[in-house]
Parts: sequence; structure tokens; C-alpha cells
Amino acid sequence: MGEIATSERQITLFYSSKSTRAKQTLAYAKAEGLPIHEIDILKVTLTGTQIVELADKLNIEVKDLVNQEHPTYKSHFDHHEFSTDDWIKMIRQNPEIMKQPIALRGKTTILIETPTDIIKI
Repeated sequence: MGEIATSERQITLFYSSKSTRAKQTLAYAKAEGLPIHEIDILKVTLTGTQIVELADKLNIEVKDLVNQEHPTYKSHFDHHEFSTDDWIKMIRQNPEIMKQPIALRGKTTILIETPTDIIKI
């Protein structure tokens, strides 16, 4: 059992409040009446354990949680192979580079590509 508590009764959404896709996803979820527990990654610093857990739940490596096309990533880092610990530090210090929104409900976790993906969970 990790640090991220999930429930069948509500959707936990990790998102960036600066993200248009996240705002659209939240608006859509609320319009659909879905119970959302919001975690704004720009306000709540994720722990290393939580970052690893999110990657595990998505069946990807931590480095694959990083959006290497994000302007912050491009301005601070080169395309490079870092250690998992390095990727975790980068996400913790620059949370906007993490791919999001990520929705969790019970045992299901999805990376939302389009706002309507939220109803798949």
C-alpha cells in the first residue's frame, strides 16, 4: 500500500492548475457530476514515493512521467538519460513538467489525453 489513497467512490485527479487540458477535464467532470478529489501539483509538492507510485500505477517509468516537450523542461534540461532519483527531483522542483492530468479511482489509473477521458475511469 502506497501513500496515495484511492477510493471507488471518488476520482482523485492530479493536475496542474495552469494546464488548459486539466481545466477542461475538471469542468467536464463537474458537468457530469463526477466526485473529484483535486490535487493541484503546483500547490501540493508530491513526495518521491507518490511520484514513483503514479508511474507504477500507469505502468510506466518515472522518466516517462516527464513531458520533455514542456517549455520549462526544454529551457532547463537537455534530452538526457537521468537516474530515477534525478527524474523525481526534477518533477518535485518543476512540477509543471509532469504529464497530467492523472486520474485515479480504486485500482484504475489513467493519464488523461482529452478531457472526456475522465468518464473512462
